[in-house]
Amino acid sequence: MPTKLSDRRASLLRRAFSGAAGLALLCAGLPAAAADEDDAGLARFYDQRISWSAKACGSEPGDRPEPLQCGKVTVPLDYAHPRAGTLELALARYRATGDSHGSVVLNFGGPGGSGVQELAYGGEEFMDLAEGYDIVSFDPRGVGRSSPVSCGDGDFEAPEEETGSDPLGDPQAVLRELRQIAADCAEHSGPVLPHIGTVNVARDLDVIRQALGDKKLNYLGFSYGTRLGAVYAAQFPDKVGRLVLDGVDTLTEPLAEQGIAGAKGQQTALESFLDWCVRDIACPFGQDARTAREDVVSLVRSLDEDPVPTAFGGPFSGQDLVGALGQGLYSEDLWPSLERALASLVEDGDTRAIESFGGGGFALPPPVRSGAGEGTEGTLVNEEDIPLDNLPAALMAVNCADDPDRPTAEQVTRDLARLRADYERASPVFGTYRLTQVLMCHGRPKGTDFIREQVKDVDTPKMLLVGTRGDPATPYRWTVETAERLGSSAVVLDNRSEGHTGYGSSTCVHRKVDDFLLHGSLPADGSSCGSDEDR
Repeated sequence: MPTKLSDRRASLLRRAFSGAAGLALLCAGLPAAAADEDDAGLARFYDQRISWSAKACGSEPGDRPEPLQCGKVTVPLDYAHPRAGTLELALARYRATGDSHGSVVLNFGGPGGSGVQELAYGGEEFMDLAEGYDIVSFDPRGVGRSSPVSCGDGDFEAPEEETGSDPLGDPQAVLRELRQIAADCAEHSGPVLPHIGTVNVARDLDVIRQALGDKKLNYLGFSYGTRLGAVYAAQFPDKVGRLVLDGVDTLTEPLAEQGIAGAKGQQTALESFLDWCVRDIACPFGQDARTAREDVVSLVRSLDEDPVPTAFGGPFSGQDLVGALGQGLYSEDLWPSLERALASLVEDGDTRAIESFGGGGFALPPPVRSGAGEGTEGTLVNEEDIPLDNLPAALMAVNCADDPDRPTAEQVTRDLARLRADYERASPVFGTYRLTQVLMCHGRPKGTDFIREQVKDVDTPKMLLVGTRGDPATPYRWTVETAERLGSSAVVLDNRSEGHTGYGSSTCVHRKVDDFLLHGSLPADGSSCGSDEDR
């Protein structure tokens, strides 16, 4: 039986997962130019059609608004060598309930989340769009049933050096651990790993568009899905239909700057939560906002120094709490549950409720089922064979594939003290956590600079970008900056509310996005939606 994950290794992987919603973090070089669908070797991929059936979805809940149908498409493993191997990608759809104008493809963010599962269990939120579209999502390469990547079963011995209560107390030990994780990921992920990343997923998306029978791509992307949509627009500008980006990612900021922005956003969201919490007599931090903020910092430090046991028997540290807080702050709808979970931790030492927030309900109990990416030869895997660590493994793989910066171990060690000071100024709660996430690409090959250098000034029809003022993961300024970078095609909708993304939490945003996708009606550039509480 595999040994338990080392505490540091498990913590590092949990932090990788918790950055899924906003941090734009193995191995792709400059991509080949987007090939015409008639290019030699690619024509066969553009000639396929999808065979849909409900049976292909396997087990499914019975309360869906319409029967879910599933299918697959085949794409090249390597677009530069399209005859060198293939991958199957899992798809799911709800059929249009009205007159269909084709399909709208959804990406729910991550990277690393299964679009098929998200659509299966959260599709009701999008059924208004079924008045004019089939609603489609997919598992990108390396994710879910589509050749899932994995970093192994955790059979790894921790280094002898101990960092004590300081997660970054021994930089050399942490960097060695990260290099080992990178090696384990390469060993367990199979041939898809060198070909993972948003540039290739965007090319897969164009194959999907053609297989759906659509001349243009209609698309709704959230968080990381906005990065994917922007890359698609740059690669296939003449194939863009109605495109919406909600919770807009940065296309240009280096990882270190992204991490600081994320820490600031999460600190602001935490303070908003505590302002709300202290108005409730049940708030575990009392009724004064200033002391509540101090109490949270003290709690994190106390748990880092003396972790409490979890339901799985491992330690629950201050950094584990920070990761759970980050997930609980994504939506104001989660605040009551987060308050109760914190009360259980503070008053009873019970970690079960707060652990459910860590990674959005994801945990890393040993042993981890692994190896699903090995030997599958690009075919879909069964749901029960998806590695339990697929989401954090895919998150790291995609984000690192999209990032060209790779400071050396010497540079990291030299700059670490300055970076720590910058991050702790940004957030005394989230600073160390976010800095650790920035280091996750250490030991992996340099990623592509295509996104940073070439995704700009797109010549496409108008697209809608939604930014939320109180977004803890993708700061509103990223929406403005990305709109400026994309050029005159970008139209900004200012959501003056809290939470990560706007479509699911703002009635106004929901209506304006649907109006654009269904009818082509765009709001004026710079127009706004107020908080639902203001109406």
